[in-house]
Amino acid sequence: MGERKGTNKYYPPDFDPAKHGSLNKYHHSHPLRERARKLAQGILVIRFEMPYNIWCDGCKNHIGMGVRYNAEKKKVGTYYTTPIYRFRMKCHLCVNYIEMQTDPAGCDYVIVSGARRKEERWDMRDNEQVLPTEREEKEKLETDAMFRLEHGVADRATLQRAVPTLASLQEAQNAWKDDFALNSRLRRRFREEKKTLREEEEEAAALQAKAGLSIPLVREAEEDRRLAALLKYHSPDSYEEKQRMKRTEISSRSWFPPAGGGGRAGEALRKLGLGGRALRGRGGSPATPTGLGIVRRRSGEGPEGPAEPEGPEQGETTPRSPPTAPSELQGGGDTGTAPHADPPAPLAASLVADYSDSSSEAESA
Repeated sequence: MGERKGTNKYYPPDFDPAKHGSLNKYHHSHPLRERARKLAQGILVIRFEMPYNIWCDGCKNHIGMGVRYNAEKKKVGTYYTTPIYRFRMKCHLCVNYIEMQTDPAGCDYVIVSGARRKEERWDMRDNEQVLPTEREEKEKLETDAMFRLEHGVADRATLQRAVPTLASLQEAQNAWKDDFALNSRLRRRFREEKKTLREEEEEAAALQAKAGLSIPLVREAEEDRRLAALLKYHSPDSYEEKQRMKRTEISSRSWFPPAGGGGRAGEALRKLGLGGRALRGRGGSPATPTGLGIVRRRSGEGPEGPAEPEGPEQGETTPRSPPTAPSELQGGGDTGTAPHADPPAPLAASLVADYSDSSSEAESA
């Protein structure tokens, strides 16, 4: 806005065109205002734009191409008739000053001090880029017919070598021509992948809830699937096998308590002095289920069948006797020495009751 002060339309009353000539001389100012404060030293302040990427030597930060600075411009020499200008500017990240100057011979800018260039240059010929035709070659093409012919043959050979590359580029361009179909295909694939990921997350969450895990689960791999297929976990015995073994154990278990037991009935018998003698027959043979007053009833027989001599009381279960040898059922002699066992609780109770009745009758007589 300072440059516009000299272009205003206000002329003060004491302004004399013959004496002052212009408003800038009247105000004793330069048309460029602050930009010309060092003009007496040959320095003009301009707006300078960084021509390429550099690294500042003061703060070691990167300064990109296109960053603008207020730079002091001055002439330091000439290349033939072309002037060489130097630009001095202060880094916006530190107090370091950067100096650059023009290079008319190389059509470039050269860093004098305060920074170093980020090397991004290459040879256009090695990069297979199109080189501009030099002036001497252009004049030779216009005047020498043989050179023009050789140059045309070389250009056609270069074109033949570049045809496959150009064809592949054209095919790629045609493939991307229908952007709507490509976008639809891409969005369809994204939807499928999203659905698959959602299903995997739901399966992982269900497995974590079932196993009570709080750790994240990794995705399955093909190696894990092959290893899992080789392993087979099974129970040594199935449920039916366990039930069959349990039934077999129950059916083969003895109906009578083991030797040395008997509970209250056994204690009463021992007090009466019967012990194991009450369970033996007259001939000294061990007591059988028939001799003890236990009658086995088949599953088809009802309550109307043959009455049991000394059956259990109401609400009690009739014990089932294991199969016995014929000699034992007939009351034969001793076939061997068998361990004495206490009678069951109902039988012991009946024996104690009979003994008490007989004792009371003897006392009354």
